[in-house]
Parts: sequence; structure tokens; C-alpha cells
Amino acid sequence: MLDRTRNFLNPSHHAMHVPRTMFAAAIDRFGGPEVITAHAMPVPEVDAGEVLIAVDTAGVGRWDADVREGFFASRKAHFPLVLGYDGAGIIAKVGSRVRRLRVGDQVYSYNWGNPKGGFYAEYVAVRADKVAPLPKRLDLRHAGAIPITGLTALQGIDDALGLKKGETIIIHGASGGVGTLAVQFARLRGARVFATASGKEGVELVREMGAHAAVDGKRPDVDDYARRFAPDGVDAILALAGGDGLERCLSLLRPGGRVAHPNGVEPVPKKRRGMTLIRYDGISGVREFERLNAAVQAAKLKVPIAECYPLPRAYKAHERLAEGHVLGKIVLSVHDA
Repeated sequence: MLDRTRNFLNPSHHAMHVPRTMFAAAIDRFGGPEVITAHAMPVPEVDAGEVLIAVDTAGVGRWDADVREGFFASRKAHFPLVLGYDGAGIIAKVGSRVRRLRVGDQVYSYNWGNPKGGFYAEYVAVRADKVAPLPKRLDLRHAGAIPITGLTALQGIDDALGLKKGETIIIHGASGGVGTLAVQFARLRGARVFATASGKEGVELVREMGAHAAVDGKRPDVDDYARRFAPDGVDAILALAGGDGLERCLSLLRPGGRVAHPNGVEPVPKKRRGMTLIRYDGISGVREFERLNAAVQAAKLKVPIAECYPLPRAYKAHERLAEGHVLGKIVLSVHDA
């Protein structure tokens, strides 16, 4: 495995040696996975409040596929467009106003608006407040898998649901990137966790993550299993998937119970009487990452990686994403040929 970033570091300078051009996996038009192709592109310049990250690992999520298909497109999309909204790597250059981060720091980042291109590249320029030092327990690959999923999971448990010790929660769709982490954060907060997952392997995985009970979310009797676990009903539901399974789970919610889901879950859960429904987005910032770092440490977080593809095969990662039944998180490795 070639780790080109290591050779760039020269402690006497404020930057590593950064080339003028870089390899990126980008799109020239909207479409299916096949539109993601290899590009040679200029390395982005950094503004005063930005850092340049030499990317090691980029996260792959369904939001990437939505962007690739043109779902979030503004009328004047600029091609070639480099996908990717989160990842991890080593800081190669810092803007003149950046004090918190230094060249050579190992960092992870989530930035939704990437005007200078995303993380499916050897380098990415990101606003410094969207970047944080790696959590102590994680290496670049595992940290690169969790900026979006970790922030979304933690903010669902803590901010949207305000989950408290002794409460009972159903995490529906728990075997994906967000769910595997949400199970661990719910346990960290002292909750009793019932998880629904994708297939037999998914059920095994969420049990490994710490769910007290787990069942295949596609079973028609999912609510019977949940009722056995929580005869008096549940206090909260984190909905990471929509549809019939979720509607069955909703029948277990106690009066005054809370249901939260990140934006993008389809179909959206239907509001019922006596139920508080919270929609939210995972957001990144200095304080948000500090809280995530603390929770990663306290939970001794396990980060299941479903598949790791080399950057030139990013289109393959999107084909895998489209197949569904992804257990954990798909990532791209920038320096694996």
C-alpha cells in the first residue's frame, strides 16, 4: 500500500510538498454509477479559513448517489464534480487564519457544501471548522468512515431524542452506517435497545454492537418481537429506514413518545396522535466534533466497514451501494491502487 502523504511532511514549512495536480473520481454529467470516472484535476487552493487535507479514506453513502443522480442539483452544476462529503486524512496546508489545526495533523471531516470539490480525491479543501483531530481510538480508515454517520447517530440519540438512562428505544434500520453507531451511543446513554436489521448477518452485527435484542426488520411480525422485549411499550424510536416495518414499530410507542429520523429517510414516518416527530440533519462544527470524539472514546466505538474500494473503483462502490443490504459503512481508500 502506497502512502504518498508521508513523504510530503517537512516540519520546517507550513505545508507539505503538494503537487499541482491530483487524481480524483468525478462526474461530468448526472447518471448511474458508470458516470464516475478518473480525472486529473488541479489541487484546490486554500482560503484563509480553510485547510487542505491529503485524503486517506473517503466515506460513501446514499447521499453521494443522490448527488450523482442530480437529486440536489442546482441549475448551474459545475462539472467535473468531485463527489464525497466526509473522510479522513492528513493536513497538507493551512490557511493564514487557521490556528487550531497544523500541517501533519491527522483529521476527519464532514462538509456538505464543497465548492472546491469533494473527498473522492487525493486532496480536498475544507473550512477549518468542519475538521477535527482524529478520535484517539480510531485510525484514519475507521475515522474516515464515520464523520457523517457518527454525527447523525449521536445527534439523533442526544439532541433529537434526548435519550435518558433507563429508557427503551427501537432503532429501526440498525445495521447500516448510522445504525451500527446509534446502537452503541444508545447503550452509552444507558438505554435498553431493540434493533431491527437487514437479514441474518445484520441481526448478528447489531447484537455485536450491543443491541439487547434484534430482529430482521422485514419480518411481518417484527412488532410481536418488539412487544416481547418491551411489553409496556417504548419511549423512543430512531427511524433510519421507512416503510411497513417502521409503521409496525410505531405501534409500540408509548403516549408522549418521541420518534426521530434524519432527513432522507423514505417514506417519512406518518405522525400519529400523542407522538412527537422530529426530523433532523447531522451537522458538523467544532463543538459537534468535540462531542463525537468524547462519545467515540467513552463508547469504545466499533466501526464496521462493509467494503473498502480503491479510489479508481469508486463507481464499483456505488454499484455496491445500489444493491442495498450494506452492513456498516462503505469507504474508498485513496492510496490503494
